Amino acid sequence: MLELIRTNDPVLISFVESLLRDSDIGFFVADQNMSIMEGSLGILPRRVMIGEDDAERARQLLKDAGIGDEAKLPHGDG
Repeated sequence: MLELIRTNDPVLISFVESLLRDSDIGFFVADQNMSIMEGSLGILPRRVMIGEDDAERARQLLKDAGIGDEAKLPHGDG
């Protein structure tokens, strides 16, 4: 799996989850339960992970949604 985004922003995580779900791109939110360990302070970032086969499509999806700068994936030539 590849890291698509890493953020402390729960609204951004929710938005990305919605985009991926609507596009039938499988994903996993890592570190979601770490908020229990940190006392729900929002200090530890959460990561949205996707499969390698969906990387380019997911990157383009975030770009089209206006949040392409959030993506951690390497950008393609186009």
